[in-house]
Amino acid sequence: MPPTVRLVNQRTGETVAGRVSIADSFWSRFRGLMFRRPLEPGEGLWIEPCSSIHMLGMRFAIDAVFLDRDGRVLKVARGVRPWLGLAAARGARAVIELPAGSAAAIQPGDRLETAPAP
Repeated sequence: MPPTVRLVNQRTGETVAGRVSIADSFWSRFRGLMFRRPLEPGEGLWIEPCSSIHMLGMRFAIDAVFLDRDGRVLKVARGVRPWLGLAAARGARAVIELPAGSAAAIQPGDRLETAPAP
């Protein structure tokens, strides 16, 4: 089981997702969310290092939040479509994949921090 963290928006103090799995090995990054069930509300996947994503093999739309090395949001790609979607951000170090609609309150410039999952 991959490590799980809670993701908090420093600007608002709100929990963005309570169960975020970390994909930081070659195979876990390669697989990502391909061929998996849709994410439940409060779930997410943190992929690092990563500056772009594709949606081949995906069955559901996601929101993708691109972060720099300091956890600052560079870009939010909302509603990235399954199979055809692509998203990228120059200078990104990580991307957090969330259920579509979950990143509505996240803005470029926000800082996202990890905290222990309950």
